[in-house]
Amino acid sequence: SFWGATVITNLFSAIPFVGSDIVGWLWGGFAVDNATLTRFFALHFLLPFVIIGLACAHLALLHQTGSNNPLGLSLSLDKIPFHPYYSSKDGAGLAVFYVLLVGGSMYTPWVLGDPENFIPANPMVTPVHIQPEWYFLFAYA
Repeated sequence: SFWGATVITNLFSAIPFVGSDIVGWLWGGFAVDNATLTRFFALHFLLPFVIIGLACAHLALLHQTGSNNPLGLSLSLDKIPFHPYYSSKDGAGLAVFYVLLVGGSMYTPWVLGDPENFIPANPMVTPVHIQPEWYFLFAYA
């Protein structure tokens, strides 16, 4: 996470005129340190709750005003009510996913991680073997 934060935040330095100020603001100092990593960890923790809140507000507004129908066609004969049919299927799928996710993260948290993440970061020495995470491997040359 140290080197990932260093590389990603340094991308902002390419912005003309204000890039170095943005990088300094993101770091909270002159380099990536514990405060930076703590700030990014807090952001990664709080961001899903913000997204869930926005999704709930969107659903509440959609429920209040209704959906837009640009064609003006009324197909009320073919409707299947969402609740209880789809909400029970979604609830069962969510429960299975939640059990697998919690079970995997509680009993084997190190399985999907890179072994180099367990090495303490040394800002004076760049790691020998640098590779992106699995979701960026397609762009890695």
